[in-house]
Parts: sequence; structure tokens; C-alpha cells
Amino acid sequence: MNLSNLTAAQGLDLLRRKNISAAEWTDSLLANIGNSQSLNAFITPDEENARRQSRLADAAYADNTPRPLEGLPVAVKDIFCTKDLKTTAASDILKNFVPTYDSTVTLRLQRAGAVILGKTNMDEFAMGSSNENSAFGPARNPWSRDIPLSPGGSSGGSAVAVAARLAPVALGTDTGGSVRQPASLCGVVGFKPTYGRLSRFGVIAFASSLDQPGFIARTVDDIAPLFAVAAGHDPLDSTSAAQEVPARPENISTLNGLRVALPEEFTDNAAPQILSAYEKGAEILRQCGAEIIDASLPHTDYALAAYYIIAPAEASANLARYDGVRYGERAADENASLDELYEASRAAGFGDEVKRRILIGAYVLSAGYYDAYYNRARKVRTLVARDFQNVFEGADLILAPAAASDAFPIGERADPTWMYQQDIFTVPASLAGLPAISLPVMLSENGLPVGLQLIAPHFAEARLLACAKIFEDAAAFTAAPPAVDTE
Repeated sequence: MNLSNLTAAQGLDLLRRKNISAAEWTDSLLANIGNSQSLNAFITPDEENARRQSRLADAAYADNTPRPLEGLPVAVKDIFCTKDLKTTAASDILKNFVPTYDSTVTLRLQRAGAVILGKTNMDEFAMGSSNENSAFGPARNPWSRDIPLSPGGSSGGSAVAVAARLAPVALGTDTGGSVRQPASLCGVVGFKPTYGRLSRFGVIAFASSLDQPGFIARTVDDIAPLFAVAAGHDPLDSTSAAQEVPARPENISTLNGLRVALPEEFTDNAAPQILSAYEKGAEILRQCGAEIIDASLPHTDYALAAYYIIAPAEASANLARYDGVRYGERAADENASLDELYEASRAAGFGDEVKRRILIGAYVLSAGYYDAYYNRARKVRTLVARDFQNVFEGADLILAPAAASDAFPIGERADPTWMYQQDIFTVPASLAGLPAISLPVMLSENGLPVGLQLIAPHFAEARLLACAKIFEDAAAFTAAPPAVDTE
């Protein structure tokens, strides 16, 4: 048995029946990570600690005292603070930062028995849709053949780790689609819960009103136990929701009677290959018993523009702390003035995309432009959220594309505005704070995975995961990247 091919659900079942050991499973994945460095999925593997945690897991199984996730290997996006393990946010300004505490999400996973394999690659400070903005070089999509392909971003390294069988599950963050879009490009499952369901404490901030931890896995069944453990109110996060967390997905076996909306705005903006997947997804849902209804989200065309005002504005405020004095690497000699120290540290520490967004954010928040740009964008955000509320008055779920294209070559697109368009289908749900899950549906004419997303009302994760499981089974997507040994 090739243990690295186990899904999280399969592996946990075998561990509980004592058919495999946590140490064997972890060693198999660490070997894969070591043999797959060309994918650049990990910034900081944590072999020693992973092996130690796996041995403790085996001891718990031997004593018949396992916790819910005992021995489950997990890859963690390098934006989550991990105690005594370097956390860089893929930025030179944090290249030597070692936190003294854990993020709430990683702490809860570890307390439930999860084994942390290491920290995955990402776009710097989660700003990007291709993983090309990492200070450590881009991760490579395992579906690449002759030409290196982008895995998407910003959680590209996490998506690569799962798709390439370097980890059964991975943590990511989703600000405007940064879990769902790379999941689509890599042919895996990406789940973003309702904003506030998972604590942001210990997650290095990009845009505080949008950032939300999420999960990337190979199947929907892998998501539910992670969500049940990690979700819930956290007094350390003022935006954490005090809603009760469902212990498991709803117990349904059919979509009969369920109404799924197809907003016309998504078909208007979809490329031909994405539209083909969208039509296939709608047909799969019909075959599963769902009623497909037409709908409209009239402010969708303004959502992307609003997002790229709100997110940079919040980023410019959040990243002001990295000045070489309070936080971040210092890049000036001892004779430099304070202004020179700030300028030198930020110039050397931040990449081009981060600087671009800081400048945009500072501009839209400046005197004379705050009302013209930022306040108007906030009003548009309210209208986008209201559109979803109106649709959900007559529908249970919304079906939408998860990415604007299939995987594209690394280095092919130098135009930032083209890259911003990659978020066109994922940003609306992020602005509204809604839960959504991306699932692979088919291969494009290029032989690359294409995913769709299901979007649910606030705090309806139990129904969303149950419906996504039915959809996943019916879609029957079993293709694997060419470099993966499926034996």
C-alpha cells in the first residue's frame, strides 16, 4: 500500500483499526516532500517535529486514547503562526520570524492530534492568484508537463501539497478566493467557511474584514472532521462568530427538493472551457434531483473593483507595522535616520505586488479620496451581500465557476490586472462573507482540471458539505496529476 495516496478519511480509519501506524504514514509523506522539491510546495518542512508528533499519536492509539485527528498529517500555509517554527508569509521582511505562539486554528488541530508536516509556499502576504509573488519562488502545479504551470494562489503551495500527495489535507486562507481558485487549478477540494467561523488569531493579516482560514483536501469527507475541530468562537478574535458549530454534515442522501441558483452574471463572464464545466455541473445537479433555477446577482460586475479597493486599503493599514523597528527585517545601517530605516527596510523586504497594493490602499484612504473610493466600495460590498440574500430567499445553494481559467504557464502573465481578473468568480462570496466549496468537475481540452463552487447562506456549512459530497460522488472526478503514482 502506498500510504501517501491515502485521503484523510481513509488514513484515520486505518489508524483507528490499527492497520497502519501514524509514523509510517508521516514518513511516507516526508519522503515524498523530499523527493518533490522541484514543486517548491514547502517553504519550511518540519521533519523532526512531525516524526515526534506521529510517535506520540501511535502511543495514543496503543493506549486506546486517540483524539479526533490523532496522527493525521497536515500541511500549513506559511501565514499561520506556529510556535518555534519559522513563519514567513513568503516575504523577505519576515524571513527569519519564529513565533512564540500558535494560531488558534493550528493549535486546535494539534490538540486534536494532527501532525504538522511543515509550512507551505504562498503569494507574499497572501497577495496574488498565481503563487508567483512568493519571495521563495513559485510553487509548481503537479499537472505541469513540458511547461511549468501555476498552481493558483495565494494558497498555491497548500493546493500543490494535496494534489501531489505530499499531504492528505492542508490549511490555507481565503481572502478573495485564495483557497477555492488554487483548488480548482490543482484538481482538489477547497473549502472556505462563513467569515468568523474559524479564528483569525495568529494568522498574519492581509485584509482583516475578508481573511478567513480554510481547508484544501482531496475529498469532501476529509473536510468535515477538520472543520468540526477548528471552528468555533475564539475570545482572542473579535470577529469570531459565537454560532454553534455542527458536529457533522447534514444526513442527506439526495438533492431532491433542493433549489440551486445559476446567476446569469457568471455565464456572461465565463470563458468557453469554464462555461462547459458550468453547464456540466448544472446537469449533474439535475441528475441528483436538484431543481435548477435562474437568478441574478446584479452587482457582480462591480464586486471585483470594490474588492481591489477594500483589500488594499486594509492591507496598507495592516502592513504599516513592518518597518524594521517594531516588526520585520532591518535593512539600514546604524547611522540611518528613522525615515531612511523605514524606507530601506520596506524597499528590501516587500515584493512588487505587496508594494503595489500598499500604494493603492494608501491612495484610496488618503484625504480627498476616502469618500470617492473607499466609502463607495464599502457601499458596493453591502449591495453585493444584499444580492446574495435576495437569491437565497428562493434558493438553497448557488452554483458558480471557481476560477477564470484552467492552470496557466508560470511567467506568462505580467499584467497585474489580468491576474486580478482570476478572482472574478470567487470575490463576490468573499465580500458577502459566505461559505463556499470548490470541487473538481472535469478536465479541460488542455487536460487540466476545472472546478466549480457551491455557495451557501451564512453558517449553512452542514448542508453545504452534505450537498457537496453528493455532487462530488456524482461528478466522479478521479483524474490525478501525471507525476503522481496512484498505485
